[in-house]
Amino acid sequence: MSGTIKENIELQIAELEMLFSMFPNKGEITLQDENCFLNAQRYLNNTSEDLPHKIEYSVAVTIDEPEVRVDLQVTLPHDYPHVSPQLFARSSALDRQQQLQLNKDLTTYVASLELGELCICAAVQWIRDNSTPYLQNSKLSSEKAPKEIVPKIPFSRMWIYSHHIYRQELRKKIFDSAKKLNLTGFCLTGKPGIICVEGVKENCEEFWHVIRYPNWKHISCKHIESGEIERNEDNLHLFHTFKDLQFQAHGDYGLRNDYHMDLGQFLEFLKEHQSEHVFQILFGVEGKSSGN
Repeated sequence: MSGTIKENIELQIAELEMLFSMFPNKGEITLQDENCFLNAQRYLNNTSEDLPHKIEYSVAVTIDEPEVRVDLQVTLPHDYPHVSPQLFARSSALDRQQQLQLNKDLTTYVASLELGELCICAAVQWIRDNSTPYLQNSKLSSEKAPKEIVPKIPFSRMWIYSHHIYRQELRKKIFDSAKKLNLTGFCLTGKPGIICVEGVKENCEEFWHVIRYPNWKHISCKHIESGEIERNEDNLHLFHTFKDLQFQAHGDYGLRNDYHMDLGQFLEFLKEHQSEHVFQILFGVEGKSSGN
């Protein structure tokens, strides 16, 4: 039986506090919103009627053999633990195919657990116990010759949702900002409007600040994926340019621009770019292929 949202949020906060005790070192757990505890507490204490944002964070899981790090990105729907959490594991030691297989197997494991029970700690332990075979097969095991140590650069991929994107001047601002900041990704015009930017973390944050302010309402950054890259390295990029993405629309473009994009085509586009998991994060429903 599903609990109330307040009961669920209480459980989510308790689990996060448990994880902080398990991972006490700085940088092992990173909150996407530093105010999530405060906002949740206000809601639970009835001092705020605003439903807090979904709790999102990442856990840095160290694998001993070989000694590498796997980052587990966590997004908790308000109904968790009575629905499955949204999890995505990422490591610079894995190539794209191995990373996809690791996440597929992690999803299968989490789906086998009983709904209603907290499962992030179990997912962390599963990654610790099961990541080694994926890592041993990775390209990282070319360790014979000592490599020059190259400084790492923080990398981000932002998934931004807007109720709609139509205006020409707004689209120009989006494309000009992405070009100026050397970001790749896309802008999906229509209703809803979706923007994805990826590149140096600092540049992504600047892009978000520029397009969000001063007065764009109905826009939110739904999800951030993080990592580290070497200068001029391209292994984390899913897109190689910043493209204007448009699909066949439903509705009357001439009538107050009230038309909806074909989200089935958008789902196929995400699959082609190894980002199918983001569909549920953006729209709150699991993506279904048109052939299913």
